[in-house]
Formats: sequence, C-alpha cells, structure tokens
Amino acid sequence: MKTIYKLSIIMIALLFTGNLYAQTTSKPNVTGTILDENKKPVDYATVVLYKAADSSIVKTGFTDQNGAFGFAVASKGSYFYKASNMGYKTTKSKIVTIAEENQKADFGSVQLVSTSQNLKEVTIAVTKPLIERKMDKVVMNVSSSAVMTGSNALEVLQKAPGVSVDQNDNISMQGKQGVLIQLDGKQTYMSSADVANLLRNMQSSEIETIELITNPSSKYDASGNSGIINIKTKKSKAGGTNGSVNATAGYGKNFRGNAGLNLNHRTEKLNLFGNYNYGRTKRENTIAIDRISNGTPDTYFMQDGLSNRKQQNNNFKAGLDYFIDKKNTIGLLVNGYFNSGTEFATNNTLIGPSFQTVDSTLASTSLQTNKYNNIAYNLNYKSILDTAGSEISADFDYSKYSGNDGSDYTNDYLFANGNRIRPINYTRNNTPSKIDIKAFKVDYNVALSKTIKLEAGLKSSWVKTDNDLQAEELLNNIWQNDTRRSNQFVYDENVNAAYTNLNKQFKNTSIQLGLRVEQTNSKGNLITTNTVVERSYWDFFPTLFVQQTLSKNNQLGFSYSRRIDRPSYDALNPFIYYLDQYTYNQGNPFLKPQYTNNLELSYTLMQKYMLSVGYSKTTDVITEVLLPNEAQKALYQTNANLAKNISYNANLNIPVTIAKWWSMNNNLNIFYLSFEAPDLAGQALKTGKTSFQFKSQQSFTIVSGLTAELNGSYESPLDYGTLKLKERYSIDAGLSKSLMNKKASLKLALSDIFNTYKNNLSSGYPGLKYEVRQKNESQIGRISFTYRFGKNEIKPARRRSTGSESEQNRMKN
Repeated sequence: MKTIYKLSIIMIALLFTGNLYAQTTSKPNVTGTILDENKKPVDYATVVLYKAADSSIVKTGFTDQNGAFGFAVASKGSYFYKASNMGYKTTKSKIVTIAEENQKADFGSVQLVSTSQNLKEVTIAVTKPLIERKMDKVVMNVSSSAVMTGSNALEVLQKAPGVSVDQNDNISMQGKQGVLIQLDGKQTYMSSADVANLLRNMQSSEIETIELITNPSSKYDASGNSGIINIKTKKSKAGGTNGSVNATAGYGKNFRGNAGLNLNHRTEKLNLFGNYNYGRTKRENTIAIDRISNGTPDTYFMQDGLSNRKQQNNNFKAGLDYFIDKKNTIGLLVNGYFNSGTEFATNNTLIGPSFQTVDSTLASTSLQTNKYNNIAYNLNYKSILDTAGSEISADFDYSKYSGNDGSDYTNDYLFANGNRIRPINYTRNNTPSKIDIKAFKVDYNVALSKTIKLEAGLKSSWVKTDNDLQAEELLNNIWQNDTRRSNQFVYDENVNAAYTNLNKQFKNTSIQLGLRVEQTNSKGNLITTNTVVERSYWDFFPTLFVQQTLSKNNQLGFSYSRRIDRPSYDALNPFIYYLDQYTYNQGNPFLKPQYTNNLELSYTLMQKYMLSVGYSKTTDVITEVLLPNEAQKALYQTNANLAKNISYNANLNIPVTIAKWWSMNNNLNIFYLSFEAPDLAGQALKTGKTSFQFKSQQSFTIVSGLTAELNGSYESPLDYGTLKLKERYSIDAGLSKSLMNKKASLKLALSDIFNTYKNNLSSGYPGLKYEVRQKNESQIGRISFTYRFGKNEIKPARRRSTGSESEQNRMKN
C-alpha cells in the first residue's frame, strides 16, 4: 500500500515539473447565466465562445446546476457566445469587449426560447432524441422513449448502437466482449452472468440514460477491453417535495409486470431521496442442439429443451446529501435488492448412430431455485476548492452479497422402445455464496494555469468471494454426498490504483495525457482439493486523447488506451453445472488477465454526424468456448485464454430530419474480428470474419402530446472464438401520450413485432460438429403508466458516483 501511494505522489510531482511557473489558479473572467422560458436555471446547456472578429471558436463549456458558465480568457478583443440545449433554439449573445488582459466581463442572463412550433394548428414539441453523440461518448435517452417502456435493462441495451447481447447474455460493444458495466458510475464487481441477471431485474422506468464510452480515460478503472457502458438511473432534478409512481403490465406467452415509487425532498441544506421497484416476470426459453460426437462409430445427439423461469425482484435505493456550505457536501447512499426465482426445465436427448436412427433416449428434468440479496453502503464527501472548478472528493464503500442456488435433477435413461436402461438417477445441488466488497477512492482536480488542468486520484478495493457446492446423489433412498462434485472455492482480490491526467488546451487543439497504475493481488483456493492459485502483478495503463477543431463544423479526434480484463469470479470458479449428462458448464481457475491496446480516430461533421474507425489487439483474450469431452461424449462450456484477438471497426452515426414531425437516427457498425490459439484442447484455432450491425430509430410526432417510435435492428453472421453466430434481426414499435397537463404519461409498446429474434449458432472449433437453436420469449406487448407529483422549486440534487463501481460487476443478484 505504501508503495502505491508513494508512486502516485511521484507521478503527480513529475507532471508539476516544468509547469511551476504557471501554478497560479486560473479564474474565469468571462461569465454569464442561461435561463429557460420560466426564468429557471438550465443545467448542462452547451455554451460556445467565439471571437467577434472572425467567428472562430475560442472555448466550449457547459452550464452548472445554477445555469452559470465561465471561461478564463486572457487575450484582448471582442467576444460573443452561442448557447444551445435540447428542446430550445440556439441563442446568440451580445458582444462584449475585453480591453485589458484578464479583464472581467459578464454577459448577464439570457433566456432560451423553446422550439415548440405550430404546424397546421398542431403543436409540435421537440423532445430529446433517442441517440445523442457527444465528444467522448454516445448517450441513449431511455426515459424519453416509448419503445423502451416496460422493458428490462438488458433488453434496452440490445437496442443501443453498436451493442449486442448473445444467447448466453454476454454483452458486446463494437463486436467485442469484455464490456465494463457501471451503474451511476459505479462498477458492479459481478460476473457477466450475474450482471445479466441484475440488468434483467432492472426496469426501464428506473433508467434515465445509457452512456457508451468506447475509449475511457485514466480516471476510469482499467477494466473493460471494449469500453464502458454506464447506466444512469433516474434522480430528481427538482427541489421541494416531489416524486413519481409507475406501473407496467406486459404479455407475450406469459404475463409480467412491475411497479415503482420515486420520492425526493430537498431544502436549502438537505436533500433526501429514495425509490423502490418491484417486478414479477415469467419467461420461456426453448433450445435445440444437434451434434456429432467423434468415435468409432460416431454418435449422434438430438436434444430439445424447454424452460420456464419465474422471478420476483425488489430493488431499492435511499440516500441523503447534506450541504455544509456552498463548497462542501457530505452524502450517504444505501441501495440493494432481494430477489428470488425458480426455473423448471425439461430436456429430451435422442441418441443413435445417425440423425435418422435412435437407439436410446435421455429424459431429464431440473428444478432450480435461487435467492439473491445485496446491500451496499456509500459515504461520500466533496469540496469545491476555488472558483476555477478545482475540487476534491472521497468515497468509502462497503457491499455485502449473499446468494443460494438450489437444483434438483432427474435423469431417466431409456431404450428406443421406452424400456428403462437403468434406474432413474436423482441428484441435487445446493450452492450458497457470499461476496464482501470494500473500496476507497479519492479524486482531485486543479487548474494549474489558464490552459492546463490536472486530475489525480487513488483507489483501493478488497473483494472476497466464497462459493460452496454441496452435491448429493440419491442412493438406496438416502441422499449421500457426491464427493466427485462437492467443493468449496474461496477467492480474494486486492487492487490498488493511482492515476493522473494532464490536459493542455491550445487555440484549436486539446491534448490529454494520462497514466493509471494498478497493483493486483489475488488468491484462488479450491479448498476440497487444496488447489491454490496466487498472483501478484503491477500494470501501467497510459492514455492519450487529442481533439482538433478544423473549423466550426469539422472536428477530429484521436485516442489511445491500454486496458485490462481480470477473469470474472464465476469464470474462475471450477465447479461443474450440468444441463444433463452430455451437456455441462465448468469454470477455469487458471485463467489469466487479458490486455488490450485500443486506437480510435473520429471525425465529427456539423456537431451531429460522426464517423469513427478503430483498431485493437488483445493478448490472452478470455473467451467463452464450447469444447468436446470425448471420454464422456459430452459438450461443455468454459472460458479459456486464447493467444490473441485482432479487431478493426468503423462506426457511422447519421441523424436525419425528414420532416418537422419525423426524425430518425441511423447507426452502422462494421468490424472485423480474428482469433488465434495455437493449442486449444489439442487443436489449433484461427478464425476471422467481417460483420456488421445496423440499427435505425424512427420518431414521429402525431399530434400534440402524442408520439410514436419504430425501431429496427439487424446483426449479420459473426465468428467469435469457437462460435459461429447466425444473423439476428427484429422490429419494435411504441406510442407515448402525455396526460394531465404533462404530469402523467401513458405508453404502449410491442417488442419483436414479427417474433424473429433468435440465437442460432454452430461450431467454429476444428473437428467439432454441432448446431444450437435458441429462442427466448421476445414478442411482448406492454402498457405503462407514469404519474409525477409534487413541487419543483429548489435547485437539482447531485448524482453520486461511488468507489465500489468497478468491483460489483462480478456478483449474482
């Protein structure tokens, strides 16, 4: 610990060297305030400062929660600005003149004008588009979408540009897995499977926006080789006492529903907030697997399965912010969930010397029950150090998770004529698990001069997981311990990090250079067999960002970053989970971390059209693979380190306004992926394929307060490691009606209108032949009602990003 803190001090000291002459605090001398049509502050409005002489851009910034903005301008001359925000016309200010260096100038307050217009006696109000392009990320405005209503967070992610979710709920961005999922800036420290469970249990009514960050800076945890997806939940932006209630009902083959309550109370010194959401779902999944097991002779398997899963979810969040004074705030946040469910599955496998001839059958049933509970605490502090925006913040986090999975299996082996080959085999598992997370972080930023800004920070996290597999088999009518499968796996991980970013602003160029250092200590202990895997290593993660303004309507950007992905907890867990005797899942405690170098070049036209091209290389890439077990004639799923993965990608985003009542956003993502492994279970693997994803979102204003959406997506065939994925496509539609003087809204949605979305795949592993056809319940109609109530009088509450965000992406719920 001492070493990491010493190193961080050295890093910061090095950045200070050579800039000592410029360490006077830069204060904004050009200021102003932006108000809406009701004379209330507008936060996050874009303000662009121009030279009056040639209309060249000087600086760009955003208003704060009080609607205020400020620029540090040293040069003499005349200036004006343009302010813009969604739903308002771009407003040009008066011209002010600075006659002396660092002279103060105040533009005063300016009111923005709403873009609502009359069109043939129909009022058309501009709303936020579904997709927004910003300098360093793509933002999807979930709360303003009718199509998203009643969906869960995992279904919402499938509609995000460049994002896809495969048949095992692995999330990919720009064709690559290894995405870091954050909630309100917090890493979740969960496995990919558990993140999928968490997102499946979160309703779209809880989500404000989703941010897609393909190349994060050094301030973020170095995890996530393909970038970060940050899901920002709703939090009231108004004061007084206010809130909302919502309820959704949906039906496909089964009924599902959810309801929620959000409350916020704010005074000048204290902000209290909280929400609770309840969901109840039932969903169906079908799977069919045809495969050939090599032998003398070959054995053919034809497997059909049906599962029904019921789930009850309870999610909650409560917190407070206490404003000590104008510069210092302390906050407390508690959130968690307690969820439970069951899944009943039947599986029938026909076995024979060909697909046309059957000589035996395996009939399997399983009943799985699960309970997941998590509660997390966050204590935070923030202090604004000066008027130039320098600040320091600190977070202390503790999270405790407990879960219990229970499974009962029945396997019945039959001849083709229906006679029993052997007595029915009964087995059962009980798998209690616990995860404890502790984290601490501190962030500091300061203006070293008028054009130089420094960010620095420290973070430490400690995670302990304990999984206990208690397997039993029924013998002579007595349940007996199955020593072949029973085991306990304990995993400890400590990551210590320090980072720094130095940003230099030139006339038309911005350069940010960053470095993050992480020290990792881990220990995996398979207690029953006394198998211990320990690792301790240091890593350096440099980043470079360059933004170049060519002209008012043309900007170029370049970024480079190095990133790491550590194996998720469930991937390291060596336990075996059976679908049946011939199909199972197994962990790999010997997985190593993977490392990725990312390069990206972007071009923005007219501040709305954007093209980016990128390249990445990942070594020891952690990949989900399907491999044969020749001895048992079985097919099993596990994670393995492949030698390398090369990726080339291009992303084009084109928003189009066809008419005043009709707009669309089109996103095309083209990428080439290749994987190499000289020895994967005795075979050499080398694959490469070019694929693309296209998504189009159409928005229509029908009459005042009534809007419609029509969204479509297509994903071409894709090769990923040992898997060959077939094409996927779907169309969704929705309607949204504003009611009760905009205090309420009614939304209707139909997902996968033509019931075309399915997951089909085949083998990309040499010598292994199989085909998998999987269909989830995706054609679902939903109706949702939301009502907002209360006063809105005081400035917004702040959103808090805590310190344990990177660690919670790896747990169950």
